[in-house]
Amino acid sequence: MSLEKVFFGFFVLFAATLNFGFFLGDMSDPSMHSLIALYAALVVNACALVLKLGDRTQLGAVHLATSLVAVIQLLVSTVYYTLNNVDGKVPSAHTTAMIVSFSGGALLANIVSVVLLVVETSTFRRR
Repeated sequence: MSLEKVFFGFFVLFAATLNFGFFLGDMSDPSMHSLIALYAALVVNACALVLKLGDRTQLGAVHLATSLVAVIQLLVSTVYYTLNNVDGKVPSAHTTAMIVSFSGGALLANIVSVVLLVVETSTFRRR
């Protein structure tokens, strides 16, 4: 078992589950979407991005692309959340819906990344 592949798989799945945890819930209810969960999803997605940088295969390039999309979407979501929460007030329903929508795009990219990981793992043959 390769420890590098274990870390890679861990971060890909962890990024997806953290993003899903933030995304889940009523889109217009700010109390269901924690800022800490959004920050955690961004940080773990950034870690997954760094782990994908060394792969020089075509599948690695697609993995990197999905990770870039997820990080950019989460970064936009985090910046939007931060800018609309400057005075400490609870974000409006519209603002929360926008934040959750951006994280939904990142979630879709994370799902594609997980599917790619499963496909790559299932096609691996032991030598």
